[in-house]
Parts: sequence; structure tokens; C-alpha cells
Amino acid sequence: MHIETIVSEFKARYHATPRLFKAPGRVNLIGEHTDYNDGFVFPMALDRYTHVAVAPRADRRVDVYSANLKEEFSFSLDNNEHAQHHWSDYIAGMAHVLEKAGYALPGAMLYIHSDVPVGSGLSSSAALEVSSALAFLSLISQIIPGPELARLAQKAENQFVGMNCGIMDQFISIHGRADHALLLDCRSLNYELVPLDSSHARIVVCNTMVKHELGASAYNQRRQECETGVRIMQKQWPEIKALRDVTLEKFGGIQADLPAVVARRCRHVISEDERVLESVGALKHNQLRYFGEKMNASHDSLRDDYQVSCDELDQMVEIARAQPGCMGARMTGGGFGGCTVNLVELEQVEAFCANVEKMYQQRTGHKPQIYVSVPSQGAGEKIL
Repeated sequence: MHIETIVSEFKARYHATPRLFKAPGRVNLIGEHTDYNDGFVFPMALDRYTHVAVAPRADRRVDVYSANLKEEFSFSLDNNEHAQHHWSDYIAGMAHVLEKAGYALPGAMLYIHSDVPVGSGLSSSAALEVSSALAFLSLISQIIPGPELARLAQKAENQFVGMNCGIMDQFISIHGRADHALLLDCRSLNYELVPLDSSHARIVVCNTMVKHELGASAYNQRRQECETGVRIMQKQWPEIKALRDVTLEKFGGIQADLPAVVARRCRHVISEDERVLESVGALKHNQLRYFGEKMNASHDSLRDDYQVSCDELDQMVEIARAQPGCMGARMTGGGFGGCTVNLVELEQVEAFCANVEKMYQQRTGHKPQIYVSVPSQGAGEKIL
């Protein structure tokens, strides 16, 4: 939907002139299941955005319309304490945490349109949280520093919506920059923007179109296994607080003392942190093939040691790696379905997409969705 269409439809619906804000989805290039272990992640903002047009109301009511779903919803800021288990919870949750943080909001009229695919693991929820947060804050002429805004958006999802996500999604949606990926230290929230040259390659995201039920329970189990590993290792090294504090060299001397499954989980996280930092070094020297090798190693570790892949993800990765011009392929996100992320030479992108779509559908019966992207700009106001 064009910006002009969003604005004209807002005016027709609400008889007011809006301001317009946008926030992107994201894909994590490498650094999976490291965030809750105080580790490193390396996402980029996608060139797919959620747009929120906004104008104030004179009372405390918030009217929300989704152009994608053709649905409208209203709630009162004076009675906004609990989730309704509805898509609007991301917006109501954002209003809730902003008010709890001391920002007294007026009522508002919101019109939402998004081209971030929902349910694909590309963080449509964070894009909605961040864009609606900017919209609400514009009504009271307030600007919140990026890291604090990311914390508040994460809080809305954790405490209001009830999804215990890390901070990566909200952080990259706010801080993304065109032609850069972002190295984030999930402990300190220090970050570095790293150039990602798109003159020779593209990031291709392939959605398997499946999501297996055991994802949530397995996620919690993996967290517990990592914490078990830390507790055992603390007997020898009391100073460590998380797996992020253990090197592979250190781990090699103690892994035999860990239960076999716990050792595999820890080995993935510790090696993944090292792969993230090696990947950043590779990109700084424009060593795309070496970066691709680290992506491949990441998937293999997620499949074998962390065991969060599935047949469809493995099939997608196997097909991708066999294509000319594919420098690296891995699952991205929590696992058990969702998307893969692929680094593909520019001149091979068209053939790569066609071949992967055809071969994956032949093997699995699922028609994938494929998105070609470059690192894009983070959230902000769209000047009309």
C-alpha cells in the first residue's frame, strides 16, 4: 500500500490529518539462542515495514484500524490493564507500559498497514510495538532514547502480551541502518553497526511455511539446560554468570563433567557467540564467503547440538546450499519451523529463488514464501 493511500484512507475514516511512523521487521543473520545467555546477536532490519498513521482524540479512547485485517478495535486508556488475546494487544500493551513509565497519553486514532509477514519469524510484533510507540509519543511531543524505547517495547510484549521474548527484535527495529547489520551485546546493550556490502550479494529469507507445536516447550527446556550448565560450571569458576562468560577452550576442559545433553546445549551457545564475533570480523574485511561458512556452521550446530531444527528447515538449507552462488544458509529464529536466511551472490539471486521454491515444494508439498532483502533503515517518522 502506498503512503498516499494510507494517508487518504486515514482522512476518510477519521476526518483528521495524521502523522505517519514506520518500523521494520528483522532477520537475525547469526547468533541464535545466545540472547538469553547474555551473548551476542547479529540481526539486520528488513526493507519491510509496519506503518502507523496517528492523530489525537480529545478523550482517552484509542481507536485502531488494521488495513491488512480489515478489522477495527477500541479501548480506553483508563481501563487498559489486561490483554484481550487479540492482535491489538501489542498496541494496547505499548500504551500501557508508556503510561506506567510516566507518559500521560491522550486518546488516539490509529490506522495500521504492514508488509512484514505475520507468523514467519520476521518480527512483525516488534515492528507493530515500535511504530505504535513512536505514534503515541508524537502526540505528547516526547522522544525516548532508543535503548530505553526498546526496553519498554520488550516489556509490553513480556508483561502485557505474555510472550517472553528477548530484546533483539525491538532493538534492531529501532536502531537498524541501511546497508548495515547490527552487532548487539545482549548483556550491556552496547551495539555496533557493521557495513554489509550489498553490491555483490543479497540476503534471501525463505519461509518454510511450517511451525511445529513443540517450539514453546522446547524453548523453555533449552533455557533450563543452559542454566544447568552454568550452575555446574560455577562450581569450578564462580565468576561466570552466563554461558557468554565461557570460552570454547575453557569448555573443552569441563564438558566431560556435564550431562551429555547439557554439554551439547552449552557447546552450541559458546561456539555460536564465537561465530558471531568471527562473522563481524569477516564482514569488516568484506569476506563474504567466510561469513557464509560461519552461517553454515551455525545451522549445523543448531541442528545437531541445540536440536531446534526440523526436517523442513533442514531440507530448505540443503536445497539452498546446493544452488550456485549460495555462500551460506541457516535456520533463523527460535526453530522448529519458520525461516532460513541465505547469503547469495547478486547475479545468482533470481535463479536461486526459482530453484529453491520449486525444489522445496517438490520435496515437502509446501509452497515457500521467499523475500530478497538488503539491510534497511530503522524506525522513524515518514515525513508527508
